[in-house]
Amino acid sequence: MADNKTINEFRGEYAFLSNFYETEIFCWGFTFKNAEAAFQAMKEPQRAYMFQNIDAKTAKWLGRRVKLRSDWEQVKEKFMYTVCFAKFTQNSKLGEKLLSTGEKTLIEGNVWGDAEWGVCNGKGKNLLGKILMQVRDTIKKSNRR
Repeated sequence: MADNKTINEFRGEYAFLSNFYETEIFCWGFTFKNAEAAFQAMKEPQRAYMFQNIDAKTAKWLGRRVKLRSDWEQVKEKFMYTVCFAKFTQNSKLGEKLLSTGEKTLIEGNVWGDAEWGVCNGKGKNLLGKILMQVRDTIKKSNRR
């Protein structure tokens, strides 16, 4: 249920919160066209170069076809944080937009069944939303200095 304390999906005016939003991100020595490509590249870092010049949909597709690193389950949230932090600190307008969400709860609501990074049919861990709120808090703290 939507309210003024929650952003329930990363579409429309909040599409910039999505990893599919096109904006350059520099991570791990590579420039990516979107956060999804940067994140998917870390599934098999030796092939990260393959993710540099592709759109998010293609990156997600390719990320399902690479050899998954053995420690992926232990490191994937750290990589997502790094990607999101880069996205919102390297692109000042996006950083300002993230800060403009105030204290709202960010929920990556979806209909495609992602109950790990988001919430589908009211169920899910919402890892992406939680990471974005952490990034927002980190940026707020650094702006106070």
